[in-house]
Amino acid sequence: MNEIDISTGDELEIILRLGLAGALGAFIGLERELRGYPAGIRTLALVTLGSALFTEASQLFPGGDDRMAAQIVTGIGFLGAGVIFREGYTVRGITTAATIWSAAAVGVAIGLELYFVAVFGAIFVFALLEARPVTRRVEKALANRERNLRDSLEDLMEGPEDENDSDSDESDEDD
Repeated sequence: MNEIDISTGDELEIILRLGLAGALGAFIGLERELRGYPAGIRTLALVTLGSALFTEASQLFPGGDDRMAAQIVTGIGFLGAGVIFREGYTVRGITTAATIWSAAAVGVAIGLELYFVAVFGAIFVFALLEARPVTRRVEKALANRERNLRDSLEDLMEGPEDENDSDSDESDEDD
């Protein structure tokens, strides 16, 4: 069996990176937790930390980096698929699945020592999740616009009211 030659200093650096991964995952999970969604602080911290750990471990073996990243994406895809379900005509859980997937990407970035990419990635994910009130307002505005257009179209299809009918009623009263 091949022994892995890694110093205690290197191990401490890995541990610090794992701590950063867990913290960024918890940061992303905070939004989900506060809104009561299934994947919250612990879940997303674990996904981010686990992805970073797998990425770190894969660097200890020759040629393992790209294969490990591909396996992380596949595994997270299955985890994300587990939170997606259909309710009548709607599909629920897609944002949660995408959040899990994004948290894994942040973990991989940390494992590859792309700290700025990971931190800004986590901030962008959090900001996009927090944009929900804005997107709700946009959806309402679009729905109102669609309803107004539909009403206008229905009015056009019915045609103008016949003005002669109202005139004939007035002339009857004069007699």
